[in-house]
Amino acid sequence: MNRIAQAVFLLPFSLLLLPANAPSQPTMHKAYTEKLSDKVSFDMLPIPAGTFTMGSPADEKGRDANEGPQHPVTVQPFWMAKLETAWDQYDIYWENRPKGPPQRPDITKKSILSDAITSPTPPYEDPTFGYGRAGLPVIAVTHHAAMEYCAWLSKKTGTHYRLPTEAEWEWACRAGTKTAYSFDPAKIGDFTWYDKNAESMPHPVGKKQPNPWGLHDMHGNVAEWCLDSYQKDFYATFPIDKATLLPVRLPQATRYPDSVRGGSWLDGADKCRSATRRGSDKTWLRRDPQRPQSIWWMTEADWVGFRVVCAVEEDPRLKGVRSKVNWWSE
Repeated sequence: MNRIAQAVFLLPFSLLLLPANAPSQPTMHKAYTEKLSDKVSFDMLPIPAGTFTMGSPADEKGRDANEGPQHPVTVQPFWMAKLETAWDQYDIYWENRPKGPPQRPDITKKSILSDAITSPTPPYEDPTFGYGRAGLPVIAVTHHAAMEYCAWLSKKTGTHYRLPTEAEWEWACRAGTKTAYSFDPAKIGDFTWYDKNAESMPHPVGKKQPNPWGLHDMHGNVAEWCLDSYQKDFYATFPIDKATLLPVRLPQATRYPDSVRGGSWLDGADKCRSATRRGSDKTWLRRDPQRPQSIWWMTEADWVGFRVVCAVEEDPRLKGVRSKVNWWSE
């Protein structure tokens, strides 16, 4: 019995059938470490099921219209990476490929996207932007690249990993809190790398204090890809008088926009709030002269990274979810 089956077996039946208005409950699933090599591993922390109010109130300082209206959301239990995905993990995926680096596609032949797990072509420029690799979070990889990494990781480990939905990400970021941050804003420097203390660069993961559920860097360092295709008024499509179970806007076949959550090392404090959300756009590849432009690397967004999650019992909509983007996607 694998860890997911064990966790489901251990959960009370009442929790697996969590009603929409149920309060947050502790789960019986436990933290674990996933080992990728003799030297590389990462920790996954248990995130409990529960219902929370997603979005921000109209009077929250720094609020954007895309954070409302507030609406109740129910999330089932899952695991989330304690830290943002670092280069030592990602490099196993993209540098240790069989038969060397993959070739760029023949742009005269538009092939059908297959189910095969793919890996990045060589980047146009230094993928670390000169910041280095040791202990640092992966930066400037596209939404497609992050999703393909998850597919590779799932195949390698036998456990279904993916990006978090926006709802899962915000629930985990808030960690049971209801305010703009999961900490006292007067102590933001103790928890967050942002424009006032980051010295214009990302920092090694896990150096700031964690949130109440043990997750580091949720409010800063690098902003993080979520699974959802971004829609500015997405919240307006949900009821405000009853909880929606794990809302998600599934990835589309277009390159943009996809959802990014959390602040980063170049953002002000207002962009580091739990409710902050934004969508990607084509300016994030502005300096890429290749045609077609890369579906793997971004030339501008050196402040975007990601972390992975694993559901205790996967939502049917998300089983086997993969990127639909290919080289000819607009």
